Amino acid sequence: MTGWLQSIDVSLFRFINASLGNPVFDKLMPFLSDSPWLTCLFVVLAIFLVWKGGARGRVCALMLFLTICLGNWLMVDTIKNALARPRPFQTLPDVILRIGKGGSFSLPSSHAANWFAATLVLLVYYRRTIWAMLPLALLVCFSRVYNGVHYPSDVLAGAVLGAGYSAVIIWMFDTLWQTLGPRWFPLWKAQLPSLASPVAGPAAAGDPGVRDAQWLRLGYLLTAFLLLVRIAYLASGKIELSEDEAYQWLWSKHLALSYYSKPPLIAYVQFLGTHLWGDSQFGVRFFSPVITAVLSILVLRFMTRLTGGRTAFILLLAMCASPLLDLGAIVMTVDPLSVLFWTAAMLAGWRAAGQAGTTRQWLWTGLWMGLGDLSKPTNLFQFVCWGVFFLLWPPARAHLRRPGPWLAILIAALCSLPVVIWNSQHGWIMASHVASDGQLGVTTHRTYTGEFLLTEAGVLNPVFFAGALWAAAAFWRGGRRDPCQLYLFSMGAPLFLTYFLVSFHTRIEANWIAPAIVPMFCLMAVYWSARRPSCPALLKQCLCLGLGAGIFAAVLAHDPQLLNKLVHRQLPAQLDVLRRVRGWKEMARIVGDARLKIETQGKPVFIICEHYGFTSQVSFYLPEAKSRVTTDPLVYYYVTPKPDNQFYFWPNYLNHAGQNALFVREIDKPQLRVNFFSWEGLSRWWHRSGNLYLNDIPPTRPLPQQIRQEFEFITDLGVKDVVADGNIVRRIQLFECRNLRR
Repeated sequence: MTGWLQSIDVSLFRFINASLGNPVFDKLMPFLSDSPWLTCLFVVLAIFLVWKGGARGRVCALMLFLTICLGNWLMVDTIKNALARPRPFQTLPDVILRIGKGGSFSLPSSHAANWFAATLVLLVYYRRTIWAMLPLALLVCFSRVYNGVHYPSDVLAGAVLGAGYSAVIIWMFDTLWQTLGPRWFPLWKAQLPSLASPVAGPAAAGDPGVRDAQWLRLGYLLTAFLLLVRIAYLASGKIELSEDEAYQWLWSKHLALSYYSKPPLIAYVQFLGTHLWGDSQFGVRFFSPVITAVLSILVLRFMTRLTGGRTAFILLLAMCASPLLDLGAIVMTVDPLSVLFWTAAMLAGWRAAGQAGTTRQWLWTGLWMGLGDLSKPTNLFQFVCWGVFFLLWPPARAHLRRPGPWLAILIAALCSLPVVIWNSQHGWIMASHVASDGQLGVTTHRTYTGEFLLTEAGVLNPVFFAGALWAAAAFWRGGRRDPCQLYLFSMGAPLFLTYFLVSFHTRIEANWIAPAIVPMFCLMAVYWSARRPSCPALLKQCLCLGLGAGIFAAVLAHDPQLLNKLVHRQLPAQLDVLRRVRGWKEMARIVGDARLKIETQGKPVFIICEHYGFTSQVSFYLPEAKSRVTTDPLVYYYVTPKPDNQFYFWPNYLNHAGQNALFVREIDKPQLRVNFFSWEGLSRWWHRSGNLYLNDIPPTRPLPQQIRQEFEFITDLGVKDVVADGNIVRRIQLFECRNLRR
């Protein structure tokens, strides 16, 4: 900005921020600028438009969502980070700051962009709203300057930008509708001629095949849109790797026939992703949204043939509104591969097990099952599911007298051969690891069934979880006469029921039932679509509730700061579902700084971690460690007498005699001072009265005796807090270990 413009901008800022100060504005402007109630008002408005607004209201709500979410993310945030203009209170003296400072840059103002974008969208669809929206938008823009967090040019640029990109988005989508609508969605185009002025006419009569084709194309567009959004989200780097992702990234640097806890396919997929895009978070996760897109298309096409395009599209939406499946679209662990190949085998098997099933279809089924076995040990359970199906449906047993099923088993066994060979060479360690996860043979007096059901309801969406269980129970009670529903039941329910029974003895992780989700959701869609004519209103209300809550939860989970943006309250770290993918860069920085400080003594210093996840995360996020993972590792897992992870089978640090080391361990996580689920705890969080966390550093634990024996001198360097977005996400304890004994 040139000098005279900057001078005018600063002078106008000081006039508004200081000279116009008065008690009325001091109360009103912080409310307009920082009140969560205005955000809640817009959410209620959007719900009302969708619920009661008809075609015009739904299109308006869609445009509001697109302009505010996409515009703020793609345009405003991009320009802010590119220009990196400091806020007024960061550069000017004597700024009167009447609200919180915020952590982003100044130009353009997100508040101004969002309010003027919403104002223009509502003006297009409901012209009279201009009399309320424009004054409110101007007041919000004024409040940003009055409160000391933006220059006048920031809000002016934001207002122009928001109105501009909202107009472009409406014009672009309406142009696409006019161009592609007659070819791709002829019946809907006849009913809704324009998106800029949507006046719905009577539903156009048409061939059912054309309607199914429309829903199928809409599903393709949604899948492509979500693929692009997820790839862009991963490229933005908003969340860091989980411990398992970093751990399996290390596997990809040591390719083998199998690994301690999992088959090898995840390592090979990460190897390919990082060779395409480099050893980055994006490279590690690239194939996760791709796998989800492929899975979505497979399910969409299968269910369109089975139940029609409308039900198939609704099922696709339900899958997007299931937090566990949505998480699998951005996190690259074994679960996306496991779900993909379980589902592919299920879909191929449905055709193979039919009366017209061919040997070729059985071969494809065996290949997908074999690739599933190379993804996760749980996929071996699909053989049990096939046994249940053959047991419950006698007509399918005719295939057992043909070569198809046996060739499928042979192909799956050949695919699993690398895992068998590796485990035979390493004492069948994977089998013992799986048994230890299930605590087989361990006597316990506690049950985890309630916890299991509540957890699965949370990660699968309570509405759809209840709908899937109801459908499975009703189908079983109804006589099990429909072969399609019986097949879907057999492909999902046995795995779920097995873990349900195990939960009476063992705590079950939420993702263990992941392969059963798609068949159970398909069964839910088939069952409830057949009952839609009898209770359309109730099903519609439940569907809207499930989709609304699930999509909101999914969006909230993707942005750790979204809750803070909406209601200006930080979610405590203990309740943050993304805590596992935050703070690792900061932890690696703390560890790296401590290592360099020890290294000034003149000897090389390596790093030892007490947990495989810490070892992997420091190896990934510490630059000097990442460059050495395949040659001379800088970070090691501490030596154990028996294998408890993959590091046992790789070179250890005992050949670094005479060198110094930094030992890293996690201590007890910071605890909440109050019960967040009580009224008092919620009130303190909402009003930010008092500290929610225990600030006292917890007592440190003594170093493992083994480490004390390996080094001559050990010094406790104390406890370090790892902070992300203002929350303590973990605490680590560091030890300086000198002179590794021979």
